[in-house]
Amino acid sequence: MKKIISLVVILMVMCIVATGYAQVRHGSFDVTPYIGFYKFEGNEDMDSSIALGLRLGYNITKYFGVEGYAHYVPTRIQSVGQNYYSGYWDPNTGQSMQAIGYGIEGVVNLLPDRSLVPFIAAGIGGIHYSRANEDTTDNRYNKFAVSYGGGLKWFFAENWAVRGDIRHIMNFDSFHNNLLGTIGLTYAFGGRRAAAPAPAPEPAAEAIEKGRTTLDVKFDFDKSVIKKGYYGDIDNLVSVMKEYPETNVALEGHTCSIGSDAYNKRLSQRRADAVKSYMVEKGGIDANRLNAIGYGEERPIASNDTEEGRMQNRRTEAVVEYLIKK
Repeated sequence: MKKIISLVVILMVMCIVATGYAQVRHGSFDVTPYIGFYKFEGNEDMDSSIALGLRLGYNITKYFGVEGYAHYVPTRIQSVGQNYYSGYWDPNTGQSMQAIGYGIEGVVNLLPDRSLVPFIAAGIGGIHYSRANEDTTDNRYNKFAVSYGGGLKWFFAENWAVRGDIRHIMNFDSFHNNLLGTIGLTYAFGGRRAAAPAPAPEPAAEAIEKGRTTLDVKFDFDKSVIKKGYYGDIDNLVSVMKEYPETNVALEGHTCSIGSDAYNKRLSQRRADAVKSYMVEKGGIDANRLNAIGYGEERPIASNDTEEGRMQNRRTEAVVEYLIKK
């Protein structure tokens, strides 16, 4: 018994400290060869011995599955006069005995989404006894058995797990209590893998079509000097261009209709150049990203017949050529 408890404790510690994979899958199959220790208790009087076996399982859901199992236990009779089956008394102490356990169990996986999966199990089956080197019907018999217990699975790879089990096995005819502790290697295959979380969508490219910005710098009559009140607006445009390094901007200079066309053309160019110079020298914008153009009086936005309209026309505007946010 101490060996079984020690085996289970070691397995639990190993599973807790190791990193693994969550692998109990809906619809998957398990194959688990195992080795362990079988202890005959009660009044069966057989030597405790090694157990070699195989489990075949199917996970109906990731929480619940069914398993068939079979194991072979080579043992020996301990004492004289033990009643091994109804009507037969064996006087041969030390005679070899073979026990084959088999059955089917329901398995409940308590934490199926983790690498360390504790589970509980219960089922029905039987035990077949036979004396070694004897082939008569009288020396072979079966007992009905009920089992319950639990264990741990540690998935250390996508389809592989180390598994430890412990079972209390009760066989009937004469009632006996037996104990089985095993460790095995599970190979899991098939089933429905959990859907990988959808990757976060990449921010969509934010495109701003070509158009005019809110920058609208007004100038005094016959002047190309930027008035102090407009520095903040120009600085805002500088910040936008730094945030969107793919942006190019056209700076369009304009005048009212007073003066000759040729003079107004030159004046409007000076106004556009003044804003460009400020953005390059003060704002640090690459001059190649700015295109300064003077249109003179060609593009009024208000009537030149009034002073108020002419004031509106003496301006420099910014036009975004393209703007893409990545």
